[in-house]
Amino acid sequence: MERDMKFATKCVRAAEKPDPIFGAHTTPIFQTSTFIFENTEQGAARFAGEESGYVYARIPPNTPTHAVLAEKFAELEGGEAGQTFASGMAAITAISLTALKQGDHLISTDVIYGCTYSLFSQILPGLGIDVSFVDTSKIENVKQAFKPETKMVFLESPANPTLTVCDIAEIAAIAKEKGALCVVDNTFATPYFQRPLELGADLSLSSCTKYIGGHADLLGGVVAGSKAFINRMSAVVGYTGGIMGPHEAWLCIRGLKTLHVRMERHAENAMKVAKFLESRPDVEWVRYPGLSSHPQYELARKQMSGFSGMLSFEIRGGIEAGRRLIDNVKLCSLAVSLGATDTLIQHPASMTHACVPCAVRKKVGITDGLVRLSVGIEDSEDIITDLKQALKAV
Repeated sequence: MERDMKFATKCVRAAEKPDPIFGAHTTPIFQTSTFIFENTEQGAARFAGEESGYVYARIPPNTPTHAVLAEKFAELEGGEAGQTFASGMAAITAISLTALKQGDHLISTDVIYGCTYSLFSQILPGLGIDVSFVDTSKIENVKQAFKPETKMVFLESPANPTLTVCDIAEIAAIAKEKGALCVVDNTFATPYFQRPLELGADLSLSSCTKYIGGHADLLGGVVAGSKAFINRMSAVVGYTGGIMGPHEAWLCIRGLKTLHVRMERHAENAMKVAKFLESRPDVEWVRYPGLSSHPQYELARKQMSGFSGMLSFEIRGGIEAGRRLIDNVKLCSLAVSLGATDTLIQHPASMTHACVPCAVRKKVGITDGLVRLSVGIEDSEDIITDLKQALKAV
């Protein structure tokens, strides 16, 4: 029945059942490191994977709290199974170590989160994995980047922080034809506005730190995909140990219950803020997938049901003007990360993407003056009023 429920109902109800022992209404926090077996035979069967159940909190399915979160997220994304992690980066690392080995080739979106860029450009090559960074908004570039050794295509759409959008369905089809895995970082859009698996991708992941948790009070990551891949990845998860804590898993379950409500408000506010900024003569440009001025506006409308709460812009006067704006906001919080209930503003070139070499940043459109805004769920008039007064100080 759960697979037939509407998205909002799944947010609230999917994977959750009354506690069979005490009848607790909400999913309990299983604050335990280990589990007791009925006998040695059962213990051996579980460690051998011959019987389902829990053995140790580091080993998937970790704990019943984690299992509920993984199943709920998989249902929201339209996947067969899910796996939770200590962070989005732990999720990306586990996917990479599961899918790639020495001699393999990875194609990655060229505009990605700074730490993902560092993992792909510094750590994976040291393991003998070849990585190509490609402008995946242009299909021809993707086709040309394929090699016989290509085993994975990693997409981030909309991309952080330029909001570049790529054609997930077409790239996923190309990857499938070539025998490569297609992975999408869906953090900016969330499964509420975009479902990569339904577009043909093999795996969809989100940093729970952002919209999934939604309140800037936890770190986490989660992946949805086929049971076959999630089962393959369980060994990497168990051996590397990048697992989420049970309390964080419970907070994510609670966060997902209001995902649909929060995302509607984030997107509504972001559109109003984007239109305000675009109307200002002192703003050079604005990037928001919901604006007709966005380079991939029609594609965004095709593969997304809404445009989330992220936007970027540049003020006339470049980096110094941007700094003056950021230093003069009063309501907006100067902080990295995104997807919080309050509006966050930051400067990628010196913060989230400082680890990306300057020449690379400029090549992919992360200008020194780019300002990234994670629009919160406050009253939109108050957000706009704050930006208006800060622009006066520029």
